[in-house]
Amino acid sequence: MTEPDFSATGVRIERWPRSLTRAGEVRIEDGRLALLTSYGREIDSAPVGAVRAGRALFAPPGSAVATLNGARYRLTMGQRERGRGGGGPVLSGRFLEALRKAGGGRD
Repeated sequence: MTEPDFSATGVRIERWPRSLTRAGEVRIEDGRLALLTSYGREIDSAPVGAVRAGRALFAPPGSAVATLNGARYRLTMGQRERGRGGGGPVLSGRFLEALRKAGGGRD
C-alpha cells in the first residue's frame, strides 16, 4: 500500500443544507480524492483532475469547498484542535496544496 498524498480525520463534511458526518476523513491517494465517513464508508470520490476546490468564503477558519461529481461539499478541518490553538487553517491549506500538486483544479 502506498502512503496517501494527504489524509485528515475528524473532518466535518457537509453537503448543503445538511451535515453528512462530523468526524469524517478526507484522503488524496493514487490520484483520487475520497470523502469518507468515520466508519470508512465512501461518501463520494473522484479523480483529482475532476475536482474543484478552494477556500470557503463566510465560513469558519479551516473550511474549504470541494466540488466532486457536480456536488459541492464544505469540509471543515481541525474540529478536534479547536480551542487548543486550532489546526484547521493549516490543514485546509495543506489539503488545497496536496490537491494542486496531485493535479486538481482550484477555484
